[in-house]
Amino acid sequence: MDATIGTIIELIVFAILALVSIVFSIFVVTAKDVVRAALALVVTMFIVAAFYIMLNAQFLGVAQVLVYIGAVGVLILFAVMLTKKEFGTDAE
Repeated sequence: MDATIGTIIELIVFAILALVSIVFSIFVVTAKDVVRAALALVVTMFIVAAFYIMLNAQFLGVAQVLVYIGAVGVLILFAVMLTKKEFGTDAE
């Protein structure tokens, strides 16, 4: 089996991206703050776009960035920022 430097580097980059993706995906589920969870979701979507680009599917990677990160990520952040939350009270 011919293991060139390029394939070894690609495997290392894939492993790092996979580990970071798993960590941020777990953080999305376990975060108590909605803004931090939304930002972790955006980072996870960026990593998925990087996976698409590594698979030589550049169109899907760009579509992932434009549609999901651009539209859904911004929509989540604006929805969180526009919701009214009382600070300093014990109202539940």
